[in-house]
Amino acid sequence: MVRCGNAPLVRLPDPRPDGSLVRRRGSHCRALGRSRTDLESVATVVATGPPAESPVTIAPAPSTARSIRRRILERGRDQAVPDRAVLVLHDVSKQYPNGKLALRDVDLVVPEGDFVFLVGPSGAGKSTLIKLIIRDEVASHGEVVLDGQDLARLARRHVPRMRRKIGIIFQDFKLLPTKTVWENVAFALEVTGYPRRQIRPAVDRVLAIVGLSAQARQTPNQLSGGEQQRTAIARALVHDPRLIIADEPTGNLDPLISWEILQLLLRINELGVTVLMATHNAEVVTALRKRVVALEEGRVIRDEVGGAYHRED
Repeated sequence: MVRCGNAPLVRLPDPRPDGSLVRRRGSHCRALGRSRTDLESVATVVATGPPAESPVTIAPAPSTARSIRRRILERGRDQAVPDRAVLVLHDVSKQYPNGKLALRDVDLVVPEGDFVFLVGPSGAGKSTLIKLIIRDEVASHGEVVLDGQDLARLARRHVPRMRRKIGIIFQDFKLLPTKTVWENVAFALEVTGYPRRQIRPAVDRVLAIVGLSAQARQTPNQLSGGEQQRTAIARALVHDPRLIIADEPTGNLDPLISWEILQLLLRINELGVTVLMATHNAEVVTALRKRVVALEEGRVIRDEVGGAYHRED
């Protein structure tokens, strides 16, 4: 039994046999949002397995910690709405100076906690769409709204702060070769001016989540491909992003390791983190049956919940 703030006690299902959590849609805890306490809880489950005794009651946070109510107000919420949109694209088009029309009249809404596969052939517009979301490009027409903020109206000096709301996972990892696993993850906080005394617990927490605590002092060349990608995931997660964008995260990995990375992303999604994953891996998309948004020639030709990689008539 778990109490979230002043909400009634809610009985949660037992963890799955593999230690992953079972999210209950509509529960009071999920409606009130997630916090770093959620990450600490998952890190404990990953490291030690399910608790031996139940029920467990979580005591109210100390007065020095931010309350759930205050966190909600700071995010601009009038009330806690489980399906609040993290990302909205309305009538978005992107035309480059050479005349190429990369996106045409794209409409897309991604609610908080969603897991979306972005699929389509090369040249369909996936990369351009991601560039618009991270404000690397600006739409020629229409609106791109991230966490309630219209990116076209965002001053250039405010772009770095906005990008802290996004965690990006690349196909080629993009790790700093001379830094250890721990230092690669910590660097993502250091460059944003994160308080030094808070960096160590934050990094230790996400390394536990991705299962790399034992490899914290190793450099990238001492890691397998899967461990390098898990390091990249930890780096994307460490600043508690509103949205994780995974751009072909399994493209350089063998099938077995690819499934391990997908299971990790699903576990992170169970925390309430929104995930947008661009991929060409038809097997993964069809097997997981998540939401599928298909692009072709810059247009959204399919937006299907529980869909396969290819349209099923």
